[in-house]
Amino acid sequence: MALKMHPSLAIHVGDWLKTEIVDPTGLSITSLAEHFGVSRQALSALLNANANLSADMAIRFEKAFGIKADTLLCMQTAYELAQTRAHEDDIKVKRLAVHR
Repeated sequence: MALKMHPSLAIHVGDWLKTEIVDPTGLSITSLAEHFGVSRQALSALLNANANLSADMAIRFEKAFGIKADTLLCMQTAYELAQTRAHEDDIKVKRLAVHR
């Protein structure tokens, strides 16, 4: 039996990036967006947990701050899975019987 993470323990990677990486630098979202070559709206949506982290944006954070894109994407996936697990009973799929 697999262990399940309670949804309240999963943090959106954007929240984490904002709190632990961006805010301590004192950079504004606007200046960081310019540095990344992305729109302020796209970066703001991510950092305010209104958008998911893309592989492209993960690499931008990796290049700018040294945190591995793989780690960031794993955090994003863990968050999404925890959110979905909280409502997994709503997903009505029966086990498929496959004969080999």
